Amino acid sequence: MLAEFTIFPIGEGVSLSKYVSRSLEIIDKSGLPYRINPMGTVVEGEWDEVMELIKKCHLAILEDTERVSTAIKIDDRKGVKNALDRKIKSVEEKVGRELSK
Repeated sequence: MLAEFTIFPIGEGVSLSKYVSRSLEIIDKSGLPYRINPMGTVVEGEWDEVMELIKKCHLAILEDTERVSTAIKIDDRKGVKNALDRKIKSVEEKVGRELSK
């Protein structure tokens, strides 16, 4: 499954990169495939491991702040592996060129 998620503290100002970097350290150490983008992070894995990872990130940010918001979007398709790359390649094949990453 793919899960795109965004975690951010509420009331901590407009620059949140220190919180993003803390989460990305946790994500990177998980060993799960992931991609960051300007609005969140997409992780690929089995349900339990992805949900546990998101929980760890959420709780890590909560340690430093009084309030945290986490938004999760899930694409769960049976039998599909390497969806992070496959979904992009499929679209690129249809437009006939490599797209900006």
